[in-house]
Amino acid sequence: MIIKVGIGYDVHALVKGRLLILGGVEIPYERGLLGHSDADVLIHAIMDALLGALALGDIGAHFPDRDPRYSGISSLSLLEEVMKLVEAQGYRLGNIDSIIVAERPKVAQFIPQIRSNLARVLKTDESCVSVKATTTERLGFEGRGEGIAAQAIANLEKVGG
Repeated sequence: MIIKVGIGYDVHALVKGRLLILGGVEIPYERGLLGHSDADVLIHAIMDALLGALALGDIGAHFPDRDPRYSGISSLSLLEEVMKLVEAQGYRLGNIDSIIVAERPKVAQFIPQIRSNLARVLKTDESCVSVKATTTERLGFEGRGEGIAAQAIANLEKVGG
């Protein structure tokens, strides 16, 4: 079996006047993430992990922030496009492991819904989609509440390989 692995990382600043979207779920909070799309930092990290596994560049190369087509777009829609690229290369998802790094808000209660959203778009079982959350014990930009980071690792398997 041919297996490929990719790593993704993304960061967005928290600002007033934006919704906070993580894994396609609106999280109630007084601030949201700044970005051209919905700024879903978790999905952006996952997309970069998938693209990286196949050496297809990063999300900026596929969905440039200067392109008005992507202004405010749901990152779930972008993830669907990335999965089409994965499938066109003859691969399927083995599993995803990801982590959201934020001091606040606490997101643990939203993880089941996030996993469900991701599994649907990634065309896999929820048991293949891990989403965790952690803090930085008030250290760094995440700990100061200036932004949220996410990391992901993707394992892709060659179809019929």
